[in-house]
Amino acid sequence: MKNFYKYLIAAFLACLIVLPTMNLQAGNKDRSGQAGAAELLINPWARSSGWGGVNVANVQGLEGMYNNVAGIAFTNQTELIFSYTDWLKGAEISLMSFGLTQRVGESGVLGLNVMSMNFGEIEITTIDLPDGGIGQFSPRYVNIGLAYAKAFSNSIYGGLEVKIINEAISDATAQGIAIDAGIQYVTGEQENVKFGISLRNVGPKMKFSGDGFSLKTFVPSNDNQFTTTQRGASFELPAQLNIGASYDFLFDQSRFTLGGNFSSNSFTKDQFMLGGEFSFREYVLLRAAYTYEDGINAAITDPARSNANKGLSAGFTVQVPLNKEIGSVFAVDYSYRPTDHFQGIHAIGARFTL
Repeated sequence: MKNFYKYLIAAFLACLIVLPTMNLQAGNKDRSGQAGAAELLINPWARSSGWGGVNVANVQGLEGMYNNVAGIAFTNQTELIFSYTDWLKGAEISLMSFGLTQRVGESGVLGLNVMSMNFGEIEITTIDLPDGGIGQFSPRYVNIGLAYAKAFSNSIYGGLEVKIINEAISDATAQGIAIDAGIQYVTGEQENVKFGISLRNVGPKMKFSGDGFSLKTFVPSNDNQFTTTQRGASFELPAQLNIGASYDFLFDQSRFTLGGNFSSNSFTKDQFMLGGEFSFREYVLLRAAYTYEDGINAAITDPARSNANKGLSAGFTVQVPLNKEIGSVFAVDYSYRPTDHFQGIHAIGARFTL
């Protein structure tokens, strides 16, 4: 078993050294816009979104179910999170998220999270009634994740997550499934050096179907009406590979963590992220990060610009211990991400560890 750990660590470090030095392009431009289920790339959690995805190597607890599922292995006993995100404020798009992690046995942790994305009421229009007036419909995306993570040693943590994807409008739906996998490696005399790799959103193609693909027609020279059904085109999931590292600068009553991450996206531009978090006695935590991709600083009208986000993200956490003996706390998290043409992205969450 010890040899297995050595081989695993060696392969992990080789990936960290070799992959960033490869001749990587900024995503696959030829495939941009061809993936579906883009909500899988939205971080619904208020705490980790303030890092902008930097904390792949050091995320701990339930929020690891977004960018590195191995992080949930650090759950002490039970963790609950409720989070609300006002996505592109002014667009009337919101995300409601709930998550639960529970330790099972000495080294295993089970996780569950549910994210619902709502788009408000949209007017129903037809060719004959382009202005609507015949009712409204409410598109809704619901993703459910089930995860298991385990501490294989004091240094190696790994996890696996299965996500059930459901997208629906009034007359068409699509269902799919995706798998996430992640690993974290902790080292250093004070366990303050961390590395992480995660592979996200790997799964079969999805396709919409339903009454919205049906059309009533008449066959020439025949008075009977027939219903024909068209086949919807299938689409792939936005697979993503993350490679990250972090270092904790430890002081008497405070901590500063510096983290970096590289995200290779199969259908969007690759991203480089750098950020930091300052913690005062784990009561007040401040964090900020910057995400760079090709064209991120171009004008919004420039064809090179393909992202409404400006690259910045920031947030804070205020947490109060409930029981110091078992380490239970109550925390409030907030994050903000500035965007063009909208009033930014705001997320707020409540966290309980029991």
